[in-house]
Order: sequence, then structure tokens, then C-alpha cells
Amino acid sequence: MGPSRARRSRRYLTCEPRHFDVLYAINPWMRVGTPVDTGLALTQWRTLVGAYRDHGHTVETVPPVPGLPDMVFAANAALVLGGRAFGSRFRAPQRRPESAAYGLWFKTAGFDVHEPRAVCEGEGDLVPVGPYVLAGTGFRTAPAAHAEVREFFGVPVIGLRLTDPRFYHLDTALFVLEDEGPDANIAYYPGAFSPGSRAVLERLFPDAVIASEDDALAFGLNSVSDGRHVFIDPGARDLIRRLAHRGYVPVPLDLSEFRKAGGGIKCCTQEIRP
Repeated sequence: MGPSRARRSRRYLTCEPRHFDVLYAINPWMRVGTPVDTGLALTQWRTLVGAYRDHGHTVETVPPVPGLPDMVFAANAALVLGGRAFGSRFRAPQRRPESAAYGLWFKTAGFDVHEPRAVCEGEGDLVPVGPYVLAGTGFRTAPAAHAEVREFFGVPVIGLRLTDPRFYHLDTALFVLEDEGPDANIAYYPGAFSPGSRAVLERLFPDAVIASEDDALAFGLNSVSDGRHVFIDPGARDLIRRLAHRGYVPVPLDLSEFRKAGGGIKCCTQEIRP
């Protein structure tokens, strides 16, 4: 068993899945016409929000907008660091109106919001860990957005190329276990990345938790960690065992209804970092 881990209170932003549906296909998980149980999606989302609150975290919500079925995936809306918000510019035209809805929430809440010039899909492809922002590209976020992130926040940005379309966002292939200090660390699935990007991750995070393809396909890497508890899909059985062995406390949560649109726990969770 690994060392005891310390939880740090977090502030999360979410969006109720009142209008969640699969009305178009913009990733390999989506099939137009797939029946969606909106009631079940709402129950699963409420369970997620309840779990966060039960573990001492603050959860806020953005009002859902009719006609924006993917707005529930709050992580894609922005990257928030140091009280500043780097907004989104979605690649798919169906999702572009989400940027304005989330941007309004952030501005009303008093955040300095940057509207990117290049395609950028928020925490879907931007993952802060230690002194870096890991930045995915290959399917959604454009490399030019990485430079915008660096200039806006003044932090080193590490570009990582995704090569497997099943893992179209960085947050489907990698998540942060510990985001601060000398113990900053991640879990990831190497098969989602180009050879050079895998080499970068091996160099930066030699103690990373490595996930299998099965765990990645179960959306086990679309997880959220508070430094101690890991909110994770129950289907990622081997990854759950590995995390427990490292001293983390897995909190299994079923968000299977959202997988019909290629989403999971992290997709539904935007972290607002002070």
C-alpha cells in the first residue's frame, strides 16, 4: 500500500444535463439516433455533484441552454488558473455557441476571460500539473492555441500529440493525480500518444500510473482527483486497483449515459483554480 494522500478542497463548475442528447456525431463514440435516457443522465450527474460535495468540495452550476446538448461537458469550456479564464473556441460548429454561454458565466463571476483566436477546447486538452500545462492536439485543439495559453498565463506549455481518434481529447487519455509540489503526478494510457509525446511523459513523470487500453476505453482516465480521492468510472477495474495500491482512495461513479457522447466524469467537471 502506498503513502497516505492529502485531499485539497476544490471548486468545480458543472452544467445540468437537462438538454443532453446525441443529435450529431463529432467523435467515434457518438452515433446519431442513439437513445438517451435524460432521466438517468440527470440522476448520474446529481450523484457526481453529490459525491463532490460529500468530499468537501464546492460545486457551482451554469444554466443549461436549449439546443446545446453537449453543454453538460463543462470541462471543455475553459482553463482557469490564478483567477483568470482562458475560454474556448470549438472545432465543431454545433458546439461553438457554448463558448458564449460559459463566457458570460465567467465574466459575471468576475473573471478576466480570454477568447482564443485558435481552436481550443478548454480542459479537454489543457491539463495543469506542477509547473506545466500539458496541452493536447491532434484532433481538437490547434497547436497555435498552445502558444496563446503560454502568453496568457505565463506558464510552460508542453504539447502532446494524440494519435488514436477514440481518445480525441487529452482528458480521455490522461488525468492529474497530484497537481502541486514535488509529488505532482499523472495517470495516462501511452497508446493514445505519438512516440515523441510518450517519451516526453516518461521523462516528466517517471512515476506515473500507467493505464491499460481496457481501462482507457472504460473512461478510467476521464477522472478527477482531489489529491486523495479519485472519482473514477467503476469499469476501470485494474486502474482502480493500481490507484489504491498507490494510496489513493477511488470513488467509483457510473456516468455511463454520458459515454454515448464520448464523455465522462472529467468532461462534466470544470475546475476553478484560485
